[in-house]
Amino acid sequence: MTAHNNNGGSMSDEKRAAIAPMEVSMEAGNAADAEWLDDDGRPRRTGTLWTASSHIITAVIGSGVLSLAWAIAQLGWVAGPAAMLIFAFVTYYTATLLAECYRTGDPETGKRNYTYMDAVRSNLGGARVTFCGVIQYANLVGVAIGYTIASSISMQAIRRAGCFHDKGHGNPCKSSSNPYMILFGLVQILFSQIPDFDQIWWLSIVAAVMSFTYSSIGLGLGIAQTISNGVIKGSLTGISVGVGVSSTQKIWRSLQAFGDIAFAYSFSNILIEIQDTIKAPPPSEAKVMKKATSLSVATTTIFYMLCGCMGYSAFGNDAPDNLLTGFGFYEPFWLLDVANVAIVVHLVGAYQVFVQPIFAFVERRANAAWPNSAFIAKELRVGPFALSVFRLTWRTAFVCLTTVIAMLLPFFGNVVGLLGAVSFWPLTVYFPVEMYIKQRKVPRGSVKWICLKTLSFCCLVVSIAAAAGSIADVIDALKVYRPFSG
Repeated sequence: MTAHNNNGGSMSDEKRAAIAPMEVSMEAGNAADAEWLDDDGRPRRTGTLWTASSHIITAVIGSGVLSLAWAIAQLGWVAGPAAMLIFAFVTYYTATLLAECYRTGDPETGKRNYTYMDAVRSNLGGARVTFCGVIQYANLVGVAIGYTIASSISMQAIRRAGCFHDKGHGNPCKSSSNPYMILFGLVQILFSQIPDFDQIWWLSIVAAVMSFTYSSIGLGLGIAQTISNGVIKGSLTGISVGVGVSSTQKIWRSLQAFGDIAFAYSFSNILIEIQDTIKAPPPSEAKVMKKATSLSVATTTIFYMLCGCMGYSAFGNDAPDNLLTGFGFYEPFWLLDVANVAIVVHLVGAYQVFVQPIFAFVERRANAAWPNSAFIAKELRVGPFALSVFRLTWRTAFVCLTTVIAMLLPFFGNVVGLLGAVSFWPLTVYFPVEMYIKQRKVPRGSVKWICLKTLSFCCLVVSIAAAAGSIADVIDALKVYRPFSG
């Protein structure tokens, strides 16, 4: 996020000292501009319930929604939908706890925590701050790589859908994903020059609309296929052990399915950063964020249930791992093209939502280390873009790095699943619970304390189990690994 080097003479040393260590947004110290500043001396935030909701929906409803039919196929009609509802509730509840930690002290006038790490630092401190940072940023980098791969798969699917239509379903219609990854990377280099969350609200809204578009198409095709079948496929317990599926595979796949569903809801690693875009009280940022969370999680859950269940009813235990790119459907090919274009557009926005905290972290550190450097602070504004030599250099390098890794490891989606498994418990459950207990001074041994600790422990078990399933997947992928084989 942008950081100008224009410390006005009217700002006191004490106020400057209070602001500088946490510098994330523009700093302006001109008293004449007070009406344009928030209580922390930064430009007034303009985010609303709707922009916050669009950021969350963009982050949560990824193309992973299309793999939920496969997840339900592993678990069956009973455990699959039940797991979705349970994880929806857990995510919503822990997100409301985390929203309370945006300000330390008074919910309307207390000190702001601009990032997830700031919240952990204010409430818990010590080694847990470093632990949080490592987990959070590793997860965000992994997501960026995973989205690069996912977008190339959708772009490949557009080409293959036309090929299948022209040459028949028996034609392999193979192509390399590398050119598509490079194209996605070039687009991200452009959009990465938008300085911060406040400036990409329109991109999030476009991405959210796209997510509804391809989810609706997947849902519609699932309904049409179910009607065509004349029967609802699937079973109460999902794929059964037998021909082609060993008991060990059934266990690993079930664990991976639980992991897929759990992590499909995860957005806690960027919740505080999204909350920092909401305009100042009243109402408090926490109240607005809680409403945005409830709206977003409810919307997400409805779409997840519809898409997952209708995909499973259409294909039963043969549900592909992606309804639109795994070619559960071949026709109408033009509708599949529309859906996959929507996925790519959505991932362009979602990539930016997830990498903005990384950009802000590095640029905040650079500004603190070299506050008078023109290389870092001097910038040229062109529409929504803020161009500086440092931002152009470092953000371009980051996008290039994630693109090369995606090309090097085309199975990295499995590794991202592992990163998600490792980060789900600490970021979505552990830190929100611990910070809430500390901030609200929940008495040790009380009913509420016991319930919160039990929730945290149960989610730890799920996280470990899902990590085990993901590790098994990575090992299988490594057996046939060839670099740049996409």
